[in-house]
Amino acid sequence: MQAATPVLPRKTREIQNAICDSTRWNGIQFRDGDIVIATYGKTGTTLMQQIVGQLIFGGDVDGSVHEKSPWVDMRLMPINEVVALLDAQRHRRFLKTHLALDAMVFSPRVKYIYVGRDGRDTVWSLYNHHAGYTPQMYQMVNSIPDRVGPPLEPPSGDVVQYFREWLAGGGHPLGGTFWEHNQQWWNVRHLPNVLLVHYNNLRADLPGEIRRIAGFLDIAIDEARFPAIVESCSFESMQKAAAERAPMMSVVWEKGAHTFFNKGTNGRWREVLPAADVQLYEEAVRANLTPDCARWVATGEIAV
Repeated sequence: MQAATPVLPRKTREIQNAICDSTRWNGIQFRDGDIVIATYGKTGTTLMQQIVGQLIFGGDVDGSVHEKSPWVDMRLMPINEVVALLDAQRHRRFLKTHLALDAMVFSPRVKYIYVGRDGRDTVWSLYNHHAGYTPQMYQMVNSIPDRVGPPLEPPSGDVVQYFREWLAGGGHPLGGTFWEHNQQWWNVRHLPNVLLVHYNNLRADLPGEIRRIAGFLDIAIDEARFPAIVESCSFESMQKAAAERAPMMSVVWEKGAHTFFNKGTNGRWREVLPAADVQLYEEAVRANLTPDCARWVATGEIAV
């Protein structure tokens, strides 16, 4: 008896706001072997782009990874320029998205890597990211023609207030809620072209996770270059490289690369977030995630 053909996810909606526009993906022509790195945001997206870029180029990557791995749904760069960039690429392409799965065109030709992280750690990084924008960045985002929804505004208070607004459904507008992001990708984790990676595991065993990602992408590792690949994916190396190779960061963030790569640590919320807010978060987890997905989001553990 032949195994049943797996049911692939289908796009059922569009997401449009001041930052993201899911319709920009509708005209992307996929190639066999394309890689899509999907995250809610501030869960290790750029680290994953760095890992994949290092694997594709064998540890020899010139320039910023963002130039080679465009964020397709981001409205700042005209979509015709993004398409032209992708069409001109002759290497194996790796694209970035912050969209929930049900707002994406899912292709069996593509390998998908989804990166997860505890929601509280995500919000702490997201607040630093959002609060660190320069006035020029807010102006650039809000002045793009055909914006949908309200303008992007600075956070209205401190990180605890930001957390409360995020939990209530506000916060930084991206490509869907934290809950639907994680649950939707969790639900398709068994598909052969989907890999779930957790930020905790990237921090705890970077070499092991790089090898696991390489195996999923069918990329052979040059063992002689592997230590250099691992080193280039360290937090310190990426922060230093961003400061040297991405001058636009000083336009986007007040402290440039030091805002974008702030600390990279977990648990900062533990000493700040009141117990009542922790309880509200845990209640939201139970209301929005299945128990096995909730465990993975919190710890990176997948029960066999």
